[in-house]
Amino acid sequence: MNHTFVDYYRCPDEFARCFLEGEPSQEVGHFRFGPETICYGSLSKGAVSHSPEGELHDALRDAVADRGTVRLSFDLDQIVNNLRFERYYGNSRRRSVLSSKLATSLYYLARPLLGVSVRRHIQKLRLAGWRSIAFPRWPVDRTVEQIHENLLRLCMQANKSERVPFIWFWPEGLPSCVAVTHDVEAVKGRDFCPALMDVDESFDIRSSFQLVPEKRYALTPSFIENIRARGFEVNVHDLNHDGRLFANETQFFSRARRINQYGRAFRAHGFRSGALYRNLAWYRALDFSYDMSVPNAAHLDPQRGGCCTVMPYFVGRILELPVTTTQDYSLFFILNEYSIDHWKRQIAQIREKHGLASFIIHPDYILEPRTRDTYKSLLAYLADLRSKAETWIALPREVNQWWRSRSQMKLVRQGSKWTIEGPGKEKARVAYATLERGRLAYEFA
Repeated sequence: MNHTFVDYYRCPDEFARCFLEGEPSQEVGHFRFGPETICYGSLSKGAVSHSPEGELHDALRDAVADRGTVRLSFDLDQIVNNLRFERYYGNSRRRSVLSSKLATSLYYLARPLLGVSVRRHIQKLRLAGWRSIAFPRWPVDRTVEQIHENLLRLCMQANKSERVPFIWFWPEGLPSCVAVTHDVEAVKGRDFCPALMDVDESFDIRSSFQLVPEKRYALTPSFIENIRARGFEVNVHDLNHDGRLFANETQFFSRARRINQYGRAFRAHGFRSGALYRNLAWYRALDFSYDMSVPNAAHLDPQRGGCCTVMPYFVGRILELPVTTTQDYSLFFILNEYSIDHWKRQIAQIREKHGLASFIIHPDYILEPRTRDTYKSLLAYLADLRSKAETWIALPREVNQWWRSRSQMKLVRQGSKWTIEGPGKEKARVAYATLERGRLAYEFA
C-alpha cells in the first residue's frame, strides 16, 4: 500500500514501511488526512462523508508512527489513485441540461457557425456554479502532494530520521518544470502556427502542437514536418474534435484505432482529447507514450473533476501529464482576464510543490493583439524564471522521457552516502527531506 509513496519520492523502501491497520468498511466517502487535505475512500476507523464539505473525520489523528513503521486507517495507494483517476467524482457529478449528451451534440453541430461571443455565453451557462465547487480546490489542487508530504513526516517520526534521501523530481536539481502546448482547433489556428512558432522562438521556448487529424482542417506532410524541423513537437488532438470521443465505449475503441494510425503517421508520442473529455479506464486502447487530457481542477471545463496533483503519474503504461493551469480560452472569455496575474498565482502554487506547470494556448485565440500580448507576457515571465534557474522549460516528450527514466532509478547506499542507479542517472540528483520546526523542507546532498 506504499507503492505510490515510493514511486513519488523514489526513496528506499526502508524509509517507507506503511501498513493498513484494521479492516476498512465497505462504505466509501470523503475524509481528511490533515487539516486541509481532503481524501476519498474507505476507513477502518471513523466515518466517511458523502460530501467533501462540512466537518470531516481526520485520519491523521488515527495514524500511529513508531518502531520504524506507520500504521494508517486507509489504503494509501487506493486513496491516491481515487484522486488521480477521479474516482471520487463517481455518481456525484452535477450536470445541467446544457451539459447533457444531446445538448453537447447540438452544440458541436452548431459550433462552426457560432462566434466566440455566442459560444462564451453558452459556456458560461454550462459552467454556472463553478465558484461554489468545494473540491478539488481552485485554482490549483495539490492534495496528492499534501498526502505524500504528511506521510513522509510520519515515516521520519517512525524511523526517528532527521533526513530521508530521495531522487529529486526534475533533472539537474531544477526546482520545477514548465510545458507549453498549443491545441490547434480550426483553419485560422492552423494558418497562424508558423507565426506562433516565431513568437515562441523569440523567447527561446519550444512547445508542442496538437493537431486534429480529421474534418477540422487539412494537414500536409510538409506542414507537420516544418513544425518538427523547427524544434517543436507534434501530437494528436482527438480525432475530429466533435465532443463525442468518449460518448460510448464501442465508439471510442473504434475511433482509437484511427487515432493510433494518425499517431504513427505524425510520429507523435503524445495525445490530448478535445475539450479535455476523458475516461481513464479506456486508455488501454490508446497507443501513445503519454496523454495530456486530465485537468488538475476542472472547474472551467465541460467535464468536471480533476486529478488533484501537479505531478505526472502513470495510467497503466501511459504517463499522464496533467493540465495544471487555466486554459487561455477560459482566462480570456470566461474569467475576462487579460493579464498573467492569475497564471502567476497558479505557477507560484505549483512551484511550492515543485510540480509541472502545463499550459494550453490555442493559436485560434491569440490572433488579436490583446490576447497575443498577454501570451507574450507569459513567455517573458517563464523565460525569466528559467534565467534564474528556477524552472525547466521542456517539451512534453522531454518531460515524459525524464519521468519514465526517473521511475526506473533507485537509491543505493554506498558506505555513508547514497548514489543513484538507473538510466539517466547522470541528470538526477540525490535530495534529502528534513524537518525544520516541524515543517518539511528539501535540500540536496
